[in-house]
Amino acid sequence: MGKAAATAAAAQYFDSGQFQTELAAMVAHPTTSQVAEAGERLSIYLSEQIEPRLVAMGCDVLLHDNPDPAGGPFLTATRLEDTAKPTVLIYGHGDVTHGQAGEWVNEMDPFVLTQDGDRFYGRGTADNKGQHLINIAALEAVLQSQGKLGFNVKIVMEMSEEIGSPGLGAFFEAHKELLSADVLIASDGPRLQPDTPTMFMGSRGAVDFDLTVDLREGAHHSGNWGGLLADPVQILSHAISTICDARGQLQIEAWKPDSLTPAVRAALDGLPILSDSGPQIYPDWGEATLTPAERAYAWNSFAVLAISSGDINAPQNAINGIARTRCQLRFVVGTDTDQIVPALRQHLIDHGFGSVQVSEPEGAFQATRLDPDHPWVARVAASITDTTGQIPHILPNLAGSLPNACFTETLELPTVWVPHSYRGCSQHAPNEHVLKSTCRDALILMAGLWFDIGHG
Repeated sequence: MGKAAATAAAAQYFDSGQFQTELAAMVAHPTTSQVAEAGERLSIYLSEQIEPRLVAMGCDVLLHDNPDPAGGPFLTATRLEDTAKPTVLIYGHGDVTHGQAGEWVNEMDPFVLTQDGDRFYGRGTADNKGQHLINIAALEAVLQSQGKLGFNVKIVMEMSEEIGSPGLGAFFEAHKELLSADVLIASDGPRLQPDTPTMFMGSRGAVDFDLTVDLREGAHHSGNWGGLLADPVQILSHAISTICDARGQLQIEAWKPDSLTPAVRAALDGLPILSDSGPQIYPDWGEATLTPAERAYAWNSFAVLAISSGDINAPQNAINGIARTRCQLRFVVGTDTDQIVPALRQHLIDHGFGSVQVSEPEGAFQATRLDPDHPWVARVAASITDTTGQIPHILPNLAGSLPNACFTETLELPTVWVPHSYRGCSQHAPNEHVLKSTCRDALILMAGLWFDIGHG
């Protein structure tokens, strides 16, 4: 029986419709951590959707309060089979972003799982309920087929990732022994291509901040005061234009990383970042001397996330007194994070925009990266290749951001991420979805990986 029995059990779990039924139950919980009153819903998700199945799997399960009042609860689970065997820590997050009801195609309810062709729509399908369901169900498939895992497993689930994982680092610091392991293997983010497995060993960091030009109280008639009152929107627009040039290339030297080494370039060389899914890449946007893969996985990028002045739905003939924008820098290892905001403030002063206020950063994730030659990377890659017949795409780090530094720095673990979504999944946007075909393949892949770790 062996590995074939485990992967067959995982395939049957999907083919029987059980995966769809259980994912629908998870999606039905509106675990929107960005909403202040969601606290009880976050706890209910853990106690109703996660705790019972992990207990049934033979785990000792604990629910924990967050040491940070801004964050949601945690769940930990432990199944120890043999202290001489490796221990794998698995992570997932059950919180989601705003549902954005009314903006989904065909008036779909974001908290009702909807099937359309090869897609399961619903908030959390890709980020992250579908992904941690796959990993847990694959563990169950191995147990069903052979009665044991052959290794020790620990699981930690948080409910605040979408607001920057407040309290996660402090929780890990306080529970180091409970969470001690040999490796983190988890799933979040997208595959590079939907039909090919992907591995990444870290993530870009992210820091959010506001730029504000606040000149006066209220707005004033543009006829009576036009040409006499400085326009904060124009000032802010010109200030933003100095941060990047017309093709989006960074103009602040301190924001450029020093980690784009020949080894990183070699790891990214030839990876197929172009795709038929999702929006088309702009070939003339970003750093001109870099390939698209290098821009996304080995360089820093600046984005204007939102901008506000007046009411675009009801504009008035008036010069506004204030303008504000929320900005973000995604950054890789090799960026001096202590200099991100100070360098921006000095840059704006040097360019004559001392009136632009820069807020202190919010929701920062640190950048991390594991050596692609690490033994656990090779071990996971070999298992994926054996199970699927495909050599996985291996990235130095995810282009997005995760609380990976809590694992690498606090728990001192090597981290290997195996994502089960794809870049066109519309996470954090209306119409979030996963591909049914990718989910089925991922269940088989993970069952094979758990089996191989138990027989390594």
